[in-house]
Amino acid sequence: MALVLGSLLLLGLCGNTFSGGQPSSTDAPKAWNYELPETSYETQDSHKAGPIGILFELVHIFLYVVQPHDFPEDALRKVIQKAHESKINYDEPETVLLGLKIAYYEAGIILCSLLGLLFIILMPLVGYFFCMCRCCNKCGGEMHQRQKENGPFLRKCFAISLLVICVIISIGIFYGFVANHQVRTRIKRSRKLADSNFKDLRTLLNETPEQIKYILAQYNTTKDKAFLDLNSINSVLGGGILDRLRPNIIPVLDEIKSMATAIKETKEALENMNSTLKSLHQQSTQLSSSLTSVKTSLRGSLNDPLCSVRPTSETCNSIRLSLNQLNSNPELRQLPLVDAELNNVNNVLRTDLDGLVQQGYQSLNDIPGRVQSQTTSVVAGIKRVLNSVGSDINNVTQRLPIQYILSEFSGYLNNTESYMQRHLPTLEEYDSYWWLGGLVICSLLTLIVIFYYLGLLCGVCGYDRHATPTTRGCVSNTGGVFLMVDSVALLPRLVLNSWSQEILRPRPPDVLRLQFGVGLSFLFCWILMIIVVLTFVVGANVEKLICEPYMSKELFRVLDTPRLLNEDWEYYLSGKLFNKSKIKLTFEQVYSDCKNNRGTYGTLHLENSFNISEQLNINEHTESISNELENLKVNFSIFLLGEAGRKNLQDFAACGIDRMNYNIYLAQTGKSPAGVNLLSFAYDLEAKANRLPPGNLKNSLRRDAQTIKTIHQQRVLPIEQSLSTVYQSVKILQRTSSGLLEKVTRILTSLDFAQNFITNNISSIVTEETKKYGRTIIGYFEHYLQWIEFSIREKVASCKPVATALDTAVDVFLCSYIIDPLNLFWFGIGKATVFLLPALIFAVKLAKYYRRMDSEDVYDDVETIPMKNPSQH
Repeated sequence: MALVLGSLLLLGLCGNTFSGGQPSSTDAPKAWNYELPETSYETQDSHKAGPIGILFELVHIFLYVVQPHDFPEDALRKVIQKAHESKINYDEPETVLLGLKIAYYEAGIILCSLLGLLFIILMPLVGYFFCMCRCCNKCGGEMHQRQKENGPFLRKCFAISLLVICVIISIGIFYGFVANHQVRTRIKRSRKLADSNFKDLRTLLNETPEQIKYILAQYNTTKDKAFLDLNSINSVLGGGILDRLRPNIIPVLDEIKSMATAIKETKEALENMNSTLKSLHQQSTQLSSSLTSVKTSLRGSLNDPLCSVRPTSETCNSIRLSLNQLNSNPELRQLPLVDAELNNVNNVLRTDLDGLVQQGYQSLNDIPGRVQSQTTSVVAGIKRVLNSVGSDINNVTQRLPIQYILSEFSGYLNNTESYMQRHLPTLEEYDSYWWLGGLVICSLLTLIVIFYYLGLLCGVCGYDRHATPTTRGCVSNTGGVFLMVDSVALLPRLVLNSWSQEILRPRPPDVLRLQFGVGLSFLFCWILMIIVVLTFVVGANVEKLICEPYMSKELFRVLDTPRLLNEDWEYYLSGKLFNKSKIKLTFEQVYSDCKNNRGTYGTLHLENSFNISEQLNINEHTESISNELENLKVNFSIFLLGEAGRKNLQDFAACGIDRMNYNIYLAQTGKSPAGVNLLSFAYDLEAKANRLPPGNLKNSLRRDAQTIKTIHQQRVLPIEQSLSTVYQSVKILQRTSSGLLEKVTRILTSLDFAQNFITNNISSIVTEETKKYGRTIIGYFEHYLQWIEFSIREKVASCKPVATALDTAVDVFLCSYIIDPLNLFWFGIGKATVFLLPALIFAVKLAKYYRRMDSEDVYDDVETIPMKNPSQH
């Protein structure tokens, strides 16, 4: 694996790499999640060209028009296969056909290259003949301008055409300057980019051992959680059993407890009622005696002689008639006592029903404690097994091949980094040469265009349509000279002028200078086109054969062709890694997995050399825990209520409170203790006495009225209080006795059901809860072991930095830093060079209209005689 990773890294840094992997479809368990610490990398995943990217896209569109064919995967495969052959027979039909396929794919590039070569061949020839033609006063070489009717129109057309062409050339030159600057600035960034990638790769190497340590550390977290549950077996397992029993037992015990409370309340009510009835009998007798006494006193008072005299007699008679109302209620003394019922309830209370219920509650609450006391040895055995699982996991992680492979990969990384450190300065030095050469080319073209612009500016501004060709102004003539003296001829003109004066002495120096300037312009176009063709062939082919197929992964599909890189291996990577070439491990899959940040183990299918699933055999580890849990036996018996408690409930149902005649008590509690309201009677008597004349009769009646008030206060009110107590007790007894037998029967039925439920289901409940408890303990480690496998397969030693380094080498450095600016350079310079030819033609044509001529056409009525300028002579 280290060899493969090292190969990928070297390939990437020299022109090809792999990026993050797609996450496995295996998801980590969701219950109690662990998470590996995030590893941050410095190098960006993607490269953005910025605003200059629009120009690069323009070049890509042009290349697509020139080369619209799909990537020739089959042809490239055959080329690689042919390269492995020791001797290639070029006459074979297969070889010829392959050549034709390559030629068909390269047709656009070949055609453009041939046009460039044609341009290179023809330009010097055309320039030479053009120069010779001007030497012979042809092709505009004669300093004489013939007047034409369409002359102004032609001048304007030539000027506009030249201006448009100059703008196009200027755009091309601008592209050249931009491309030249981009190469320089981006190459300067290469060292920082390489350092960033190497830093990320070293982070990968350094973080992998830390990730494995973290995985091992999580075992202690898992074990602590399991130990916590084992130490809390009373609340976890015992609580689970208790929760299963509660719904069927607690309601029954609550009902029995309520009935025990009702028995106590019944006893209290009977006791209060019985004592109140006894007191009521006595109070009623005392009331009757007191009323009899007061009636006797009133009759004695009414025997007074004054009662026989009118009108006093009428008052005495009304008082005498009302004396029959002063009687007590005799039925109060006849209310029956409840001694028998009270005795029955006291007999029931001899059995402590509430204590029996508390024993039932306690038998349930003792379940957790019994579980803990009966499972001590089993818990200790499970803990021993869990400790041994930790040792096994540590051994497995120590034998993982990842760290060993990454240590080997570290050697490749060091060698690659040293190589880069040695050669990056050379690359920067070559880049400076390239930048200087590109700057010279762009500057010379810029100078040419500047002369054209100056020529147009001076010619247009200084042109006088009323002036004759021989009398044109200095500004106009300067514009014409600028148009003829192109920038290529500036430097060598001095030498050429002197040479021309020696060799071609008969010709005027000015004419020779113009002719050689035009010739050297043609010669310069030819040299520029050589540079354009060379850079076009290189840049276009690299873009179409490396950059584009790399981005679309077509290049990987070619490399993944069975038996392509090694005729003995069906898949090269699996043969290199495992010496088992039939395992499907492809460059494209490795690149995609690394690109998506997948771990090295899963990316390279290392299960074929070290199967983590077999080494971390979950069933093997959990089986040991299951065996220990099978020895976990919990035995206990629960009795909710004994026979004494059942008999107690039955005796209470038969105590007789439900057969009492409560109506006779309720009927008396609604009646007055006396036949009349004594207080009202006393006030009425006192009012009648006050109407009598003063004397013994009046005084005695007033004393009797006061006595009646006292009887009401001392006798009637206590009786009324006793009747209220009897009423309350009767209501309590009525509520308790209502459906008493049915209530007791229902409770006993529920009790039988609950007891049967316990008897029949306690063992199955204990078994089920024990298994559930065991699954919980095992689940912690199943989840942990699954997470280990998932993490090692998908997360540990994520090869994303390797993929990023490959993307940096190919997509960023080769394609974005070098090829994109190179293509933009030939695109701009090529456009400027191609349009330089029509610019020369229009400049030569236009210069005639701006320069001061040596002679001009003169028109007479008879004939036109060209006159020579005296200056020529």
